[in-house]
Amino acid sequence: MHTYSLLREFADSWMLLLLFTVFVSVILWVFRPGARKTHQDTAAIPFRHDDRPASEDRT
Repeated sequence: MHTYSLLREFADSWMLLLLFTVFVSVILWVFRPGARKTHQDTAAIPFRHDDRPASEDRT
């Protein structure tokens, strides 16, 4: 069997399964219980200095 055919067969079967598993794992990680606070904190970053501008001190 040629190298190309072997790699093509691997990519069509096992790599597809691996990438699908990684995709599902990432989706489950994002929607896991307890992640809401982390995502809300991250989403609020642009609004942290809404009440007053950030200080001019950059030390």
